[in-house]
Amino acid sequence: MSTRAWEGLTIPTPGTFAIDVAHTRIGFVVKHLMVSKVRGHFDEFSGSITIAENPLDSTAELTVKTASISTGVADRDGHLRGDDFLSVDKYPELTFRTSRIASHSGDELKVIGDLTVRDVTKEVELTVEFNGTATSPWGQEVFGFSISTEIDREEFGLTWNQSLETGGVLVGKKVKIEIEGEGVRQA
Repeated sequence: MSTRAWEGLTIPTPGTFAIDVAHTRIGFVVKHLMVSKVRGHFDEFSGSITIAENPLDSTAELTVKTASISTGVADRDGHLRGDDFLSVDKYPELTFRTSRIASHSGDELKVIGDLTVRDVTKEVELTVEFNGTATSPWGQEVFGFSISTEIDREEFGLTWNQSLETGGVLVGKKVKIEIEGEGVRQA
């Protein structure tokens, strides 16, 4: 494994890493009926992380196929793919691209970037935890990461909702995004 010391961490040497789809999960959590949480994930995505000579200049990009959304309930997934939510026929992808690393402390970074959903682009802040480096049994250089953020879905045009007789709404406005993954060295 090509690594180097940086600020008390062992990190990869500069290079490009592909997001390992087999070892990455892009998930989300949203409130339902104001009392419980629905969890889901996306099955199809691709992306890369480029580790720079100065680690704080590193960049990442991610493309997610919106039709690959899954919550484990076919009717709900169909509704989420439709025009009330992701409108996958018109907007087949959502994307994220870093613009800068705002801060870091230990193994945690605050990463700023542009998230595009339904052709609406907003700046979001991600909390990124660097989980270390390893060499797989097949000789691949990898590193692990955990990412979290929370967005207001209505800011991205996902405004459908239904009022409840008891007060409140069917679907929460806030969506927590949770990513667990690995990057595999490409170059």
